[in-house]
Amino acid sequence: MRGENLNEEQATCHVDNGVSDLCSMSSMSTFTQISRLFHGLFISVLHNRFMRCDLHVHSTASGMCNTPGLSRVCRESYNDPLEVYDRLKRLWMSVVTMTDHDSIDAVEVLRRFPDFFLSEEVTAQMPSGTEMHLGVYRITEREHIEIQRRRKDFIALLMYLTERKLFFSVNHVFSGLTGRREEDDFNWFASYVPAFEVRNGQMWPAANVAAERLARRLGKIGIGGSDAHTISGVGSTFTEVPGVGTVDEFMAGLRSGSGVVHGVHGSLAKLTTDVYRIALAFFGEQPWALPVLPLTALVPAITAGHWLNEMRFCRKWSAALESEGRRPRLLWKLDPGLEANLAS
Repeated sequence: MRGENLNEEQATCHVDNGVSDLCSMSSMSTFTQISRLFHGLFISVLHNRFMRCDLHVHSTASGMCNTPGLSRVCRESYNDPLEVYDRLKRLWMSVVTMTDHDSIDAVEVLRRFPDFFLSEEVTAQMPSGTEMHLGVYRITEREHIEIQRRRKDFIALLMYLTERKLFFSVNHVFSGLTGRREEDDFNWFASYVPAFEVRNGQMWPAANVAAERLARRLGKIGIGGSDAHTISGVGSTFTEVPGVGTVDEFMAGLRSGSGVVHGVHGSLAKLTTDVYRIALAFFGEQPWALPVLPLTALVPAITAGHWLNEMRFCRKWSAALESEGRRPRLLWKLDPGLEANLAS
């Protein structure tokens, strides 16, 4: 299967200064890593400093939105994958990935780029019955199939991701986007998920700060991405790893906690503008819906309500986890005789 070899091909390629693709054989990779001097001769000065990647991006491959009444007609995103790729390269992203909702369809047009690697945002069901979004990075098409087969069983999904040694993160930790949250969900996150998204380009700044604070307390790896559903936000938030020059090295840097997040947070104005951009694309694709165009006047009220709910959700759970220095219990250290749900 062509996709199963995608990672192996990517491992031998990198992007020089975001402009040209340089592919080296494995022997050259070994040669340049023996000496920092040799590495500097064959790899650009820029890549000796850092590589950048927006680790949370959406395209048309994310499918239809889950808003009641619109799920059959309106897309989550109208971003064309090629347009997303081009914009990311113009913004000096060294490598590119796509994290569509439970989909890898964008690979069909992007697999030819050696600086592209495959990822997805998985809608997973927790043991409590709640849902959460899990970012899973640098996967193969076969792994995508297996991930989707297990996404309704969080424990089975965790076992598979761990067995395959895949890198994954809890996305928008303090967001009510996927619905309610239970205290035990955070216990699972604390125990078994290696990374937290600590800067999401669509999230309330205080929610990102709270996520970063929790990640630091739990010893989690922090990553960041734009969560862009419109082309204007693509690449506005990203993760940077210093001292690397290949996709393999970039992923190794993420795993070691060497990544540094950069870029913007979200805002109500940004959210409202993005919803209008999606609405404009929707009416362009579905001109028969133009008679309901006046209803878009309600968008600011709808986004304001959503934003207030996000603030409430963040304040509730960040306060619950930070009060008196408490934090989620680690499930593998749980004493069956203990009655407390949180360990100090």
